[in-house]
Amino acid sequence: AQASAAPLGPRPDELQMVRRDPKDPMAMGDINAPVVLVQWTDLRCPFCAVFNRELLPVIDKEYIQTGKVRLEVTDIAFFGAQSEKAGAAALAAAQQGKYFEFIKVVYAAAPEKGHPDLPREKLIDFARKAGVPDIARFERALDDDALVTSVQAATATAQQLTVSSVPFFVAGRSALAGAQPIETF
Repeated sequence: AQASAAPLGPRPDELQMVRRDPKDPMAMGDINAPVVLVQWTDLRCPFCAVFNRELLPVIDKEYIQTGKVRLEVTDIAFFGAQSEKAGAAALAAAQQGKYFEFIKVVYAAAPEKGHPDLPREKLIDFARKAGVPDIARFERALDDDALVTSVQAATATAQQLTVSSVPFFVAGRSALAGAQPIETF
């Protein structure tokens, strides 16, 4: 009953990129949290990996699980065709309710420096490790150009919003670039 009564879309004091969709598989936290932290990420970005490995667990424990913050993530591609395919893979995992599990596995395997090589076979292996239940369905989705097109569209929209690096965050009317110290968040 709560989900049907929940607001959809940004509140009057929020920017338009806030989704507040109760069925959003790429969001975590209370739909009615007072703050929505919007994140743009690229699965080939080393700083995104640092954020997800080191900072997100703290933000999750202290802010998301306590109902203070909702996180909404958008995959974009700043590092070429493999970034587009990786973003499509994340969307394919999201279709089966395993978005955050998938990106956690990808970022856990990321090198300390540089952009990881993410060919199709590796993305499928990550999906298995993340517990994506139907790997055949994941592979079909991964091969669907519509998901790559979605990532390309999200990238274009992010660039129009002047998102010029990843990870990039908006909370309320404040923007933050990079994997900043937890105190900054």
